[in-house]
Amino acid sequence: MEKIKVGVIGCGSIAKHRHLPEYAFNELVEIVAVCDIVTERANEFAEKYNANAYTNYEDLLLDPGIEAVSVCTPNYLHAPISIAALHAGKHVLCEKPMATSREEAVKMIEAAHISNKKLMIAHNQRFVPSHQKARVLIENGDVGKIYSFRSSFGHGGPEGWSADGKDSWFFRKQEAFIGAMGDLGVHKTDLLRFLLGEEFVEVAAFVETSAKENTDVDDTAVCVLKTESGIIGTLAASWSYVSKEDNSTIIYGEKAILRLEDDPIHSLIVQYKNGEVVKYELGGIQTNNDGGQKDTQVIKHFVNSIIYDEQPPVTGEEGMKSLQVVISALESNETKQIVRM
Repeated sequence: MEKIKVGVIGCGSIAKHRHLPEYAFNELVEIVAVCDIVTERANEFAEKYNANAYTNYEDLLLDPGIEAVSVCTPNYLHAPISIAALHAGKHVLCEKPMATSREEAVKMIEAAHISNKKLMIAHNQRFVPSHQKARVLIENGDVGKIYSFRSSFGHGGPEGWSADGKDSWFFRKQEAFIGAMGDLGVHKTDLLRFLLGEEFVEVAAFVETSAKENTDVDDTAVCVLKTESGIIGTLAASWSYVSKEDNSTIIYGEKAILRLEDDPIHSLIVQYKNGEVVKYELGGIQTNNDGGQKDTQVIKHFVNSIIYDEQPPVTGEEGMKSLQVVISALESNETKQIVRM
């Protein structure tokens, strides 16, 4: 089988730690191009992966041999680059949040339909083993009716992770559009939609900038969410957790409580109503603290969707639904009203 030729646009930390090594590890892929506005960065990864270096993504997209691209740029460029790539006949794997507005997201989805190319959004939390197992337990009825949930994603902030440290685009609203809620909260909105199998219909949120200086984006957010069947719960996203990363989710059901990524050894703990406790060691979730080199399964699913001409597991439509929750949370904070979606 001939390898799929891919290009990676944006060579910051997410490309360095996730996309490039996962593509390199995949036997069905050949990395042929990398692009970054920082020439030294583009050249560094071009040399490492024996690829062509670009500083302008439009030049990269002119190469007819490139079949697929990853878009790993600052958030405000996700939509325009993805749309240009789709119109250039490339399959697109776009980092989250997929866009900075619902209108942009719609245009991305339309471009994928017009070009008949795959568009996948890199929501990796769906593929974490504990989350996959929890989804099965919920679908099988082991948990019974779901009443509530509590989910949190927080760490010390992007300065410890981003290629540009404290000077990162993450802190500039013009480029990031949104802070911790876009960086971390959108991961959790997507995960909760995946686990619960329902859409959120109402959101109320408090969004603050309290931990970081010299930034105009949020660093701490707490949301109250309600699904179509009446499941209610909280989602917290923060760059103000000064100790270890928190990436936990707890689901409260009629027959059991599921504790996900809440224990350092057991990634899933099921506490049944009858007193029985089942602990699963399924392998921990990837974190920024460990360098993020763990296989997230995102690249594998994206590549397989191209090879087998299947729908990607996280489509543009799915990405937009998760984005919409985050946008509504911002609106709720600004209006001090509950926002209906």
